[in-house]
Amino acid sequence: MPLAFWCVLAAGLMPIVVVGFAKADSSFDNAHPRDWLERQEGFRKRAHAAHLNAFEAFPLFAAGVFVAMWQGAAQPTVDAMASGFLLFRIAYAWAYLTDRAMIRTLFWLAATALSIGLFIVGAFA
Repeated sequence: MPLAFWCVLAAGLMPIVVVGFAKADSSFDNAHPRDWLERQEGFRKRAHAAHLNAFEAFPLFAAGVFVAMWQGAAQPTVDAMASGFLLFRIAYAWAYLTDRAMIRTLFWLAATALSIGLFIVGAFA
């Protein structure tokens, strides 16, 4: 299976991993997790926001990978772009969790550019 598909899987699991940072607390209320998350502040609130953003970024990325591959883009290019997306999204989550807003925005821009770039390499394949 191409590396790009593994990146899609990893990106799809990223929201679950990131929200784990928010929920790793003895006060976590599994009976009312959404209410509990909405009351959080600081690190846990940022982890929840990063979790939501991971869900938002996923569809464009996954579609980009599938479009690029469907259109016959060079597999090494698709793999590199998908890997780059994943690395930038991991860096984005780190920056969000550690409250580094400016660098977080740059990581977001880079990952989003790669998602769009996947469509472009597919268009020119």
